[in-house]
Amino acid sequence: MEIKAFTDYYEDLQISPNADLEMIERVFRMLAKRYHPDNKQTGNSDKFNTLNDAYRVLSDSEKRAAYDVKYDEQRAASWKIFEEASQSDGFDDDNRIRQGILSLLYTARRRDASNPGMGIIELERYLSCPQEHMEFHVWYLKEKDWIRRTETGAWAITADGVDKAIESDRFLRKDRMLPEPEGFSTESPSPKDSNFESKTLLNDDSQQQSVETTGQNRRPSV
Repeated sequence: MEIKAFTDYYEDLQISPNADLEMIERVFRMLAKRYHPDNKQTGNSDKFNTLNDAYRVLSDSEKRAAYDVKYDEQRAASWKIFEEASQSDGFDDDNRIRQGILSLLYTARRRDASNPGMGIIELERYLSCPQEHMEFHVWYLKEKDWIRRTETGAWAITADGVDKAIESDRFLRKDRMLPEPEGFSTESPSPKDSNFESKTLLNDDSQQQSVETTGQNRRPSV
C-alpha cells in the first residue's frame, strides 16, 4: 500500500502530537529565532517558512483539529504497513529497532553536533515503526542514558550512547563475517589429539632412524 506524501507539522516543530499550545509557542519561538533569515550563523529561509506553516496550523484550534484527523489516518496507515512487514522476532526484533534508533541518532550527532536532535515521528518514519511501538524502546534507551531529550523536545544520542552504537556495529560486523571453509581451522592441534600424537611419534622415530643410519655409514678416521 503506497502512502500519499504527508506534511508532518509535529515533526517540523520537533514536538509531540500531544503538545499543548504553550509548548507549541515556546518551541516555535526558539526555532524561529534560530532559523530566521536574519540570523547570519544558523539562518535558513526554507526551514523558517516550514516552521511558520506548521505553527499557523497547530496554533489554531480549528485548523489543528482538522489536521489531526488526517494525521491519525496517516499513522494508522503506517501502523498497518509495519504490522504486515513485522515478523514478530521477539527480542531480536526489539534489538533491531533499538540499534536502528541509536544508529540514526549517532548519524545525526555526527552530522551536526550542535543540533543533533531527531523527533520521534522522524525516527518512526525512518524505521517504519509506529510511535506506539517506539515508546518502549525510547524509554529503555533513555533509562540506560544512551539518549536524552534536547531543549526542543527532540531526542539526541549521549556519549554513552555513541559507545553503545559503536559496540553494536562491531558486533554486527563480526556477525556478518563469512564462515571458515569446511575442514579449515586456525587453531593449533592439541597435544591430546590422537592424530597429533601419532605424527609426533612418527617424526621422532624418523629422526632417530636417520641418526642411526648416519652413524653406521660413517667410517672411523685412521
